[in-house]
Amino acid sequence: MHAIGVDIGGTKIAVGVVDGTGAIVDKIVSPTDPAEPASIDDAIAKDVLAFADSYEIAGVGVAAAGFVSSDRSHVIFAPNIAWREYPLAERVSTLIDARFPVVVENDANAAGWAEFVYGAARDAHTMVMLTIGTGLGAAIVVDGELLRGAYGFAAELGHVRVMPGGHPCGCGLRGCWEQYASGSALVREARRAAVDRPVRAARLLDLAGGEPAGIKGPHVTQAAVEGDELAIELLAEVGTWIGAGAASIAAVLDPDVYVVGGGVIAAGDLMLEPARESYVENLPAVGHRPVAPILAAAMGNDAGIVGAAALAREVPLH
Repeated sequence: MHAIGVDIGGTKIAVGVVDGTGAIVDKIVSPTDPAEPASIDDAIAKDVLAFADSYEIAGVGVAAAGFVSSDRSHVIFAPNIAWREYPLAERVSTLIDARFPVVVENDANAAGWAEFVYGAARDAHTMVMLTIGTGLGAAIVVDGELLRGAYGFAAELGHVRVMPGGHPCGCGLRGCWEQYASGSALVREARRAAVDRPVRAARLLDLAGGEPAGIKGPHVTQAAVEGDELAIELLAEVGTWIGAGAASIAAVLDPDVYVVGGGVIAAGDLMLEPARESYVENLPAVGHRPVAPILAAAMGNDAGIVGAAALAREVPLH
């Protein structure tokens, strides 16, 4: 039997039909209006009902970028969509006449579950997934169970403070991990380097049309792949922060694998190798314990759809 996974982003909604192997057999992508939650509900319901005419559906899983209640029914707060204590599961269920059960999951949790069930961590028991994009999202699986916490707010690792008094964060604090280990951090430091060291940043400036403010993450990755020394150093700095933070998480969770995904993963080993080196350098009791591998995510941009569908279907744990 199939399940439907929905991945809601700031600009689009992707709705996919997923089979029992984790393969997406059909998909519809629609634009998102983040200021109008009701329009998001309508778009989801429309696509779900369209698929229901062609497939036998076990359930609908909705991956949402925000804080999701522990019962997986409400989005308590979202930074980029106007959800505040929003009963997303109920709204969608009503619009589809309650034909299938609907569950809501944090988008990072959904992506992490896809990696755990079908992807890079499918042979693991305890996993930490880090999604390195605009911010730093995370999913934690302990002994085959997603860690959601008492109120549904667990695994917000991007807001672990690593530098008290450091860069300001959108959460209201300063020095959060995502301010040093994210695509935003990479771009911030690249633009700063272009202002302070324009000769050394010549390739980045060339890719950005000559303006420091035009530098984006893919420019840094492209320049690094070409061998640009500054770009390689910038990616290595982000990787070093990833590894150092992962080592601190090891002191709490002791996972048997880390999976790293998100847009910045396009840099591959240019970022992951510094992360692995930094992890070992900062790991407690190194030399007297196994060193968990840090792997690239395997499920790509469809991980949220696949994970949400798997959670809706209640795939058996391994």
